[in-house]
Parts: sequence; structure tokens; C-alpha cells
Amino acid sequence: MAGATKTQRTSALRQAPPKGQKPGKITKKFIINASQPASDKIFDVSAFEKFLHDKIKVDNRVGNLGDTIQISQQGEGKIEVIAHTQFSGRYLKYLTKKFLKKQQLRDWLRVVSTSQGVYELRFFNVVNDADEDDDE
Repeated sequence: MAGATKTQRTSALRQAPPKGQKPGKITKKFIINASQPASDKIFDVSAFEKFLHDKIKVDNRVGNLGDTIQISQQGEGKIEVIAHTQFSGRYLKYLTKKFLKKQQLRDWLRVVSTSQGVYELRFFNVVNDADEDDDE
């Protein structure tokens, strides 16, 4: 493709699927585990679920979830987001951090990806210097 024109290069990148095959349905499942801060009663899971309902954009419009994105609470402190359209886990992490900042919890909690599609809210590791001062 070294001597190919620009239109030849772009058409080679965007090819239709072979005949007889339909493009597959996209279904992605994300889980946000906030059970640790929820058990300490500093994180309101239902308020976070409502925040996601209000803020997630579909086709560049807020409040346009429809059937394409489902948000539900799973057990104690877990939220499950099922997307039947193109959806990024980084976007979910961004919204989680935005909620933490709004609730002024960003100084104590961080969002960690434990595995693919699973995010967990963890406390920052704080080392107490008070114990070391008592020994001196």
C-alpha cells in the first residue's frame, strides 16, 4: 500500500463483513463493586445508581438510555451496567470518579480495575505516623 492513493487506503480499512455474515451484537457487562465503602456507610450506592442513570450519554444525549443500557443494583454495594451498544469502561470509570469528587470522597477512595469489566472502589492505603512517634 506504499503507492496507494488516500481513497484506496481508507477503503481498505473499512470493509463490510463477508456475505452471509451479520455484524455481531455488542453486549458488554460492567460491574462496579463498592461494597467496602458501602459497608462503612460512607458511600450511597442508590445515589450512585441514580447518578449513572442521569449522566450516561447514549448517542451524545444524556437521559437517552432506553433499552440499550441497563443499570441495576446487585446485592450489597454492587452495580451492574449492561450495554447493548458501543460502551467504554473508561467512561464508566470517569463517571465514578466524577461522582466521588461531587460527594467529596475522592481523597479517600480510588477506582481500581480488578479484572476486565470489573471496577472496585478501594480506600487509599494510609500509613499512620502516630505509632512511630510514640516509640521515640
